Formats: sequence, structure tokens, C-alpha cells
Amino acid sequence: MANFGHVYLIGAGPGDPGLLTLRGKDILEKADVVVYDRLVSPAILGMCNPKAKMVDVGKMPTHHKVKQSEINKLLVQFAKEYPQGVIARLKGGDPFVFGRGGEEALELVAAGVEFDVVPGITSAISVPAYAGIPVSHRGIATSFHIITGHEKAESNGELSLDFENLAKCPGTLIFLMGIANMDFI
Repeated sequence: MANFGHVYLIGAGPGDPGLLTLRGKDILEKADVVVYDRLVSPAILGMCNPKAKMVDVGKMPTHHKVKQSEINKLLVQFAKEYPQGVIARLKGGDPFVFGRGGEEALELVAAGVEFDVVPGITSAISVPAYAGIPVSHRGIATSFHIITGHEKAESNGELSLDFENLAKCPGTLIFLMGIANMDFI
């Protein structure tokens, strides 16, 4: 769409700047706007175009600086404000692994804004790998499952996960964002 800037949903990886993809780095270096999350490391933010408008939309577990619905609208707004521009939506990990990148993509599609996804390395596999722990291993763990650790059922406030069936999965269970619910998990 010639009237709009192009949005990139970029995964920043687990924080180590060496794990950011080359494509992600290239886009950040030429971005006109960078909309970024709290989990993006300062070293990666330092790779951004020094002339870029930097917009912090980081969320804390109990405090959302900017609601997700507003972030979605911001991406469309910046695409309209910067025709032919490069708008980077920089997210920790991978934008489609509990990163709400799918919601942002749907909003962009609905508004007619073109976008690309630049995958990132999820902490679900990179953090165990850094610690020397394989998430799969022949004869021991033939699959791995990535599970949210913070989505709660509306009625009782506990996690809505089926732990009985999860415990029967023949592989590694990886819980992300579960610190507040660690005892329950």
C-alpha cells in the first residue's frame, strides 16, 4: 500500500544481541519508528537508527503502560503517519510465541497495512540451550511443549491449564511467564 509505511513484527530473541537475526538488525538500523517491549535488551535498542522515534510500550506483570489494543492501533497510526516509512514492532523472543504478534498482524490486515514477520529465537529453547539443557533428546524427550504460565481462568483465578493431561505428554514441558504462578505450576 503506497499510502502507508511498512510494518515489521520483529522478534528480538532472548536478550543476547548476538541472537538477533541479521534481518532484524538491518530493519532496526533503517527504521523510522521503533515500538518496543520491556524485555528487549538495551544492547539491541542501541542498534536502532539514532533518528528513529522510539516508543516504549513495555508491560509489567501488574502494570500495562499501554494496553494491547492501543499498541495495535499505534502500529496502524504510525504506518499512516510515515508513508513509505519503516515501522519496527520489536518484541522480546519471537512475536508469535505468546507475543501477541498474531493480534497485531490481524489489526494491520484489517487496516490494509502491509507487514512482514521477522522471527526471533524464543527463550523457550535458547535459555535451556545456554544452560546446556536440550529440550529434546533421542530416547528421552521426543517432543517439547511451550505453555503459558500466566493465563488464568476467569472464575477462580487459577491457571486454566489441564495439568493432568499435560503431565502425560511424553516430552519436555516449558512454561513461559510463570513466575507469579510457580507454586501452583
